[in-house]
Amino acid sequence: MSHRVIVVGSVNVDLVVAVERLPAPGETVVGGRFERHHGGKGGNQAVAAARLGALTAFVGAIGGDAFGRDARDALAADRIDLRGLACLEEATGVALILVDANGENSIAVAGGSNVALGPEHVRGALATLQPGPGDIVLVGHEIPTPVAHEALRIGRASGATTILNPAPAGGLDASTLALADILTPNRGELATLAGLVGLPADAAPVDAAVALLDRLGLRAVLVSLGADGALLVESGQAKTISAPPVGVVDSTGAGDTLNGALAAGLAEGLPLGDAAARAVRAASLATTRAGARDGMPTIDELRAAGR
Repeated sequence: MSHRVIVVGSVNVDLVVAVERLPAPGETVVGGRFERHHGGKGGNQAVAAARLGALTAFVGAIGGDAFGRDARDALAADRIDLRGLACLEEATGVALILVDANGENSIAVAGGSNVALGPEHVRGALATLQPGPGDIVLVGHEIPTPVAHEALRIGRASGATTILNPAPAGGLDASTLALADILTPNRGELATLAGLVGLPADAAPVDAAVALLDRLGLRAVLVSLGADGALLVESGQAKTISAPPVGVVDSTGAGDTLNGALAAGLAEGLPLGDAAARAVRAASLATTRAGARDGMPTIDELRAAGR
């Protein structure tokens, strides 16, 4: 039996400029190509899960502006349950993204309605959605830390499996991290979190992940390694999951695909290792097309690609 994925996080409109190379501080690089896409880590992760067949709900906030209306319509087009999506007075979040010729990116975010989201809204939304055992509550950190904490607390109390994507990692504390069953940092985020368990920022990823697992009582840590795949640490055992070789066009949204696909796999009932391996394959495939969401594969596309 498949259960639900409930994503609590941000939704943005992405304003993307593709350039030959990312500018150095104070430098202007001309000749770019502009595109507008839908984004926000929470919205992206919800879309990634829904496209892989998971029954998906999203809890977050938009503004009452044109960007917000477009953002709602885009989520609805992927058949995501939007009963938990609030419309607030603040402007819809906007991300400014630069992508170079190698697919690497640099991102700045104006949080808008995402940072105006409060714990009381999450409590109301989750009371309506009623997560339970077998459901997956996936929480991001482009929303205020108290909101992320409350979402994880309610998810844990309901018996759901809780996943925390600590992006960005700044401002998180051990009490919030410990509410996650599974933690999904990238290399940089893992280095930031290492200090919370007394390790230096340059500690080896395996050492940092094992320390977080042991000292916070987590079930698992899945570290995104980009083109190198991911590192899964579970029950003190570390395993590297290799990514298939692909022609990278745009890496924006790959981490969000990983998280959404991981949640979808767990909701489907896959063992953690299998869900993580499929998530890495989905994330790799997502980099072959431009846009945070445009490259996110459906389950049929993932199967057709032999992954």
